[in-house]
Amino acid sequence: MNISLYNKSFLSLLDFTANEIYYLLDLATKLKLKRKQGIPGNLLQGKNIALLFEKTSTRTRSAFEIGVIEEGGYPSFIDISSSQFGKKESVEDSAKVLAGYFHAIEFRGYAQKTVEDLAKYSGIPVYNGLTDEDHPTQILADLLTIQEKLPHKPLSEIKVAYIGDTRNNMANAWMYGCAKLGMHFVGFGPKELHPKDEFMNKALAAANKNGAKIEISSDPLCLKNADVIYTDVWVSMGEEHELQKRASLLKDYKITPELMNATQNPNTLFMHCLPAFHDDHTLAVKKASEEYGIDIKEVSDEVFRSKNSIVFEQAENRLHTIKALLVATLSPQQN
Repeated sequence: MNISLYNKSFLSLLDFTANEIYYLLDLATKLKLKRKQGIPGNLLQGKNIALLFEKTSTRTRSAFEIGVIEEGGYPSFIDISSSQFGKKESVEDSAKVLAGYFHAIEFRGYAQKTVEDLAKYSGIPVYNGLTDEDHPTQILADLLTIQEKLPHKPLSEIKVAYIGDTRNNMANAWMYGCAKLGMHFVGFGPKELHPKDEFMNKALAAANKNGAKIEISSDPLCLKNADVIYTDVWVSMGEEHELQKRASLLKDYKITPELMNATQNPNTLFMHCLPAFHDDHTLAVKKASEEYGIDIKEVSDEVFRSKNSIVFEQAENRLHTIKALLVATLSPQQN
């Protein structure tokens, strides 16, 4: 596969061809094996990466920091709340300043426009670690995990059912990923939370070119034969004020053994981008129960801990796919 992604930004999977996505997955597999064999890396030697965080993070920050370090580079974490970014200095000016220090920039925050402007004005690779509209690095990890767990079935034959708020960033990102790889995507959730036309139209345009199928439904029959059931928390960062409304809308879409059985496939995998509310051991779940008398758990503990659950494999693969992304876009040796 003669593909070069050198010096390319990663803002959305819509910007990549199927072959380029498969290239990143293949590279991630190789780098994962190298790590497990204890072979030290040096493909990012001399590279400095800025990690701009407007939203909190566990997996994204850890994956980028470790990925850079293990290949010989140096990551610099920048908490936007304690920097001049976007307050005393515009995004455009900050992008130009950072480009003088760093070889690439990762951004995790609210507006998609911010990450797009960073790429536009910096002239160096910029990576979308999550925005309100998209989460492409998560989808890369998820695709790798599905490949590993269902090796007998090509991704183009996989049916992914995303359940809950089908208009959030994870649903958008999954629609885009499925559309690019010719997969079958089903969004199952209340009509009030179906995708916005803007994002649905982008996904459908890509799906039509690549033989993918995109469905949105409130009928559980759409889950039949799904290879993957996927969900996310009901309230995203910055939307906590909608807690009671969301819980009311989504209570019938909680992932339970009964809902898993609706696929009529005993081998359906359960996936979640994490963090997940599946038991009573988090402050958020306790607060919702004690202050509002509501259950905000989007998945039962039984499903979360079941043999079909591969959530922690997904979490680990964030490291390997992000490392592949960094190496592919920053290392001349890889291109």
